[in-house]
Amino acid sequence: MLTGLTIRNVVLIEALDLVFGRGLGVLTGETGAGKSILLDSLGLVLGDRADAGLVRAGTDEASVTATFEFASLPGALSAVLAEAEIAVEPGEPLIIRRRLRAEGGSAVGSRAFVNDQSVSVALLRELARSLVELHGQHDDRGLVNARGHRALLDRYARADVSDVAAAWDKWRAAETALADAHARLAAASAEQDLLIAHLAELAQLAPEVGEEAELAGQRASMQKGERLSGDLAELQHLWTGSDSALASLRSAARRLDRIAHEHPLLAEALEALDRAVIEAGEAEDKLEKAAEALSHDPLLLDRIETRLFELRAAGRKHGCTVDELPERMIHMRTALDQIEGGEAATADLARAAHDAGLDYRAKAEGLSVARAEAARRLDAAVAAELAPLKLDAARFRTAVVRLPEERWGPQGVDAAEFLISTNPGADFAPLTKIASGGELSRFILALKVALAEEGGAATVIFDEIDRGVGGAVASAIGERLARLASGGQLLAVTHSPQVAARGTTHYLIAKSSEGTVTRTSVLQLDAAGRQEEIARMLSGAEITPEARAQAERLLEQA
Repeated sequence: MLTGLTIRNVVLIEALDLVFGRGLGVLTGETGAGKSILLDSLGLVLGDRADAGLVRAGTDEASVTATFEFASLPGALSAVLAEAEIAVEPGEPLIIRRRLRAEGGSAVGSRAFVNDQSVSVALLRELARSLVELHGQHDDRGLVNARGHRALLDRYARADVSDVAAAWDKWRAAETALADAHARLAAASAEQDLLIAHLAELAQLAPEVGEEAELAGQRASMQKGERLSGDLAELQHLWTGSDSALASLRSAARRLDRIAHEHPLLAEALEALDRAVIEAGEAEDKLEKAAEALSHDPLLLDRIETRLFELRAAGRKHGCTVDELPERMIHMRTALDQIEGGEAATADLARAAHDAGLDYRAKAEGLSVARAEAARRLDAAVAAELAPLKLDAARFRTAVVRLPEERWGPQGVDAAEFLISTNPGADFAPLTKIASGGELSRFILALKVALAEEGGAATVIFDEIDRGVGGAVASAIGERLARLASGGQLLAVTHSPQVAARGTTHYLIAKSSEGTVTRTSVLQLDAAGRQEEIARMLSGAEITPEARAQAERLLEQA
């Protein structure tokens, strides 16, 4: 709750230090005393737009500091602080400070701090949702904002929306997985015929790793043999036949062998000739083997070249080397298997998505039933509050409407909105369509009393909710404000003595002038001061004994 508010140099407020407690705090004062300045100051520290006009004349800088204390941080508030990486230890206050600096007349510079850590104004607005709820004459937030009505109804119904949200997330995830699988299957199926054709073509070709190199080697050897065939034929002719060089060497060796014993040189000559015959014989063998190795079959060479052409053409077609073709075939077979298996997998995903959808619908339907029942109870509770607040001709209805499927979400399948009819026979309309600001405030009060809202803002402020009413209606308003404040903190700016008498604490807002300087001050009243202020509110400018007596009776009745 709000425990302290420190204001420096804001419009007519030079320096003000306020301390607040639990229960109902009432703020009173004459018209124009500066109650709106107080609310503007609080709004500033909670993220409202900065205006150079808020800086007190004759000064350069204004500041507002609000202190909040909690037995334990509310969950929503804790989440916002954690996301902003602001640590608040248990029992430690949350201190929010906003500084404005006037810069050349209409311009203003603004800085914001949470526990002395510099933050954005947007973060202040996030924090404000859990800290202060303000209801004024022209307020378009809080209970008036239809975007929050469903959550309020769910809290009133004590409905656990987390199960529905979890079922929604599971359903969305299943639908996304199914859509992705369908997309992949469609893309793969579009290539299926092409994959089959390519795989059949490669299967018929039956490429093997290393085949290209082996065929290229065979072709090169055959092409050499074709080129050397004439030379080899002539060389073989020199080594074969009775008139070949080798035959002549052998004949010479035989003759020399018959006379070699006649002289040592002849013996040496025979040895040399024998060696020549041996070498020539080895040369003949090598020539024969070379001729055999380099022999070429034109038909075989043509088949080899055709095979090489087909293999290399296939490699170019599939963007890979010839040796990579067998691996490419494996990939094609795998892709085809996945297409066939993908249909079965998609069927499984479709069943999972269907089951998740049924689960979500079941949980959402249960939530819808709880909302409809809670709406009936809330309508009856609000109706019971209207007559005492001089709204007996009005009717209230909580509209729970089924949304089209495309608008379903983690919060279920319904929209909820609070509707009213202020006159007999008039159609129901949103709260914002109420013509009278006073009626709007009283409707909000009736709704808050009926909701007995849990999980709302830590501090609730009503700004002149009693405008235009008095007597029994004002007493009814005061009684309900006190009832609402019994479990927390509620501040009410009021002109009604009946409401003021219900306050736990009473603050008097006053304006004073000293020469050309005007100041607004706020004083927390004691018991005597409260009686005197309520008497003033009853009688006007001149406080009569009868007004003091009536004020005393109001305080005793409270």
